[in-house]
Formats: sequence, structure tokens, C-alpha cells
Amino acid sequence: MLFQRVKPLDKILETAEKNALTRQLGAFDLTMLGIGAVIGTGIFVLTAVAANKAGPGMMYSFVIAGIVCALTALMYSEIAAMVPVSGSAYTYSYAVLGEMVAWMVGWALVLEYAVAAGAVAVGWSGYANGFLVNHGIGLPEFLSSGPFWVEQLKDGAVVHMVDGVTHKGGFNLIAFLLSLLVTFLLVAGTSKSAKVTALLVMIKIIALTSFVALTLPVVQHANFEPMLPNGWGTPLSGVGVLGAAASIFFAYVGFDAVSTAAEETKNPNRNIPIGLIGSLGICTIFYLLVSYGVVGAAGAQPGGELSQSKEPLAFVLRAIGHPTIGDAVGWAAIIALPSVVLMMIFGQTRI
Repeated sequence: MLFQRVKPLDKILETAEKNALTRQLGAFDLTMLGIGAVIGTGIFVLTAVAANKAGPGMMYSFVIAGIVCALTALMYSEIAAMVPVSGSAYTYSYAVLGEMVAWMVGWALVLEYAVAAGAVAVGWSGYANGFLVNHGIGLPEFLSSGPFWVEQLKDGAVVHMVDGVTHKGGFNLIAFLLSLLVTFLLVAGTSKSAKVTALLVMIKIIALTSFVALTLPVVQHANFEPMLPNGWGTPLSGVGVLGAAASIFFAYVGFDAVSTAAEETKNPNRNIPIGLIGSLGICTIFYLLVSYGVVGAAGAQPGGELSQSKEPLAFVLRAIGHPTIGDAVGWAAIIALPSVVLMMIFGQTRI
């Protein structure tokens, strides 16, 4: 019965009209929201992970992951144009597959956005606290990490894990404040949130463009040999092109959040597809250019220095003689990462 109980499209549209949100987002706004959700820690960190798994072949990995996401984006754009209301995949499932499937999909989306927002906020807090520590005003560990992140007891509550490692309890104050700030920004209105997101996106685009402009002139074709040191592999093997593609897929996560803004979009039949496909296309182009620059300028063989770096883009720029710009790219990533948290929380409120 639960699988058969669907909500007709006309009923969904009728309900949306009664509680309609203000339609104020255009194609540019949606594209910026999509880029803001997609370009995050993935391209700034996963490049090293992909290099360790696939070497120069990680360029193929970006293409494969991009094609998979493009097919999904085409589906989202088609359905979002037909059903221009909030809810994303939850609403689509309710209209086609029934209440039970919609219930499961809805909670899966809520968890996806919550976990993604929390993970990025925690990651960002580590960078921010590192900056504070370098200036002598860092927070104590019980205020800068969660209860299961610290393996050495210094102060705070103690938690003994099953593996016998002693962990210190605590509260990540910086991650909490970032999430709170983003929440207040969303409460202020979608229009203001879109403007802030556009600003943060421009910072990331400038950083990646600078990286590409500096690395392409020094590309050495010898760095592409061998192209496939670990072969093609399989998605479950963890190595090779396909293994790297499975990891790189995380770098594309978030583009679907554009569809959650359908009810606030002007002319959604036109603008939703533009926002989805446009943001994914721009991100894919940047990913390919960045990966080409990384491989060509510094080499990307498994086990090499690049594959062990926690900040691969900054590492490459330092290696080719641009340490100051390398640091600037690293800071640009830190400054712009809150846009990912913003889009994840925004998407969660629209389910």
C-alpha cells in the first residue's frame, strides 16, 4: 500500500502554490549555487588521493566521474523542470514511486546534507584553528575537536574506545560557530545567501584559474609517462583509473542541491537545467585543467611526493617556484569552503 500511495503531480503543484516561496533566483544565481556546492575540499585535497591510485591516469578518472554525474544532472534537470517545487528527489519519488520510497529517499537526503555539512565544517575548523595557532591565539584541543578526534589525553573528558586508544572528549567550537553563521545567513533570505555564495565562488574560481595559468606553461610531457601505472582497475579495487574515479566522485557531490531551489527560481523550466548543467560543466572543465596542470607540472606517480601531500595544489605551485601564490591558493580554499556548508544546509531545509 505504501508503495502504491503516490501523490499526483497536480496535487504537488497545487500544494506548492499555496505555500509558494518567492521566485527570485535566475540562471546565474543557480549556477553559482551549484559551483559553490561542488567545488570544495574535493579538488583541493582529492588530487593527491587520485594521484596515489591512478597516477597521471587520474585525468581519465575525472572524465569518468564527470560523465556519471552528467547523466544524473540531466535526469535532475528534466524532472526539476517538470516539477518546479522544493523537495528534490523526495518529491520526485513521492510522485512516481510512492510514499515508502519517498520516505527513505527523503531521510537519505537529510543525512547526506547533514553529514556533508558537518564534515566540511570540521575540516574547515582545522584550517582555521591552525591559522589561529600560528598567531598565538589557538583554541585548546577540547574546544577545537570532537570527542573522538584526539588520540592523546591532555585535558577534558576521557573516552576509552574499543580499540584501546584513549580519546579526549570535547566540542568543536569553530565548526559550531561556522554552522551557526551560515544558518543565520540562510534565515536572512535566499537572495542574500546567493550573493554571498557568488562572492565565495569567485574566490575559488580566481584561485583555480591562477593555478591553471601558472602550471600550463611549465607542463612537461615526460611527467605523463607511464600514463596508467596501476592500469584501469575496478571501482571496488581502490587502485587504477576506476578506483580513483570512485574517490573523485566525491569532488562532484552537491550539484543536485540546485534542484532543491526550484520553488524559488524564476522561469524554472529554463533556469534549473541551465543551473545544473552549467555548474557541472564549469566544474568539470576546471577539474580537467587543474588535473592536467598538476600532472604536467609536478608529476603524479603513485608513491611520489605529490601523492603524499595534504595540500597538492599549493605543493605544485611551490615546486615550480611560486610559494607565495601557493599559500594564497591554500587560503582561498579555506576562505571559500563555507560556501559548501551553506549549500548543504540550504539543500537540507528544502527537502
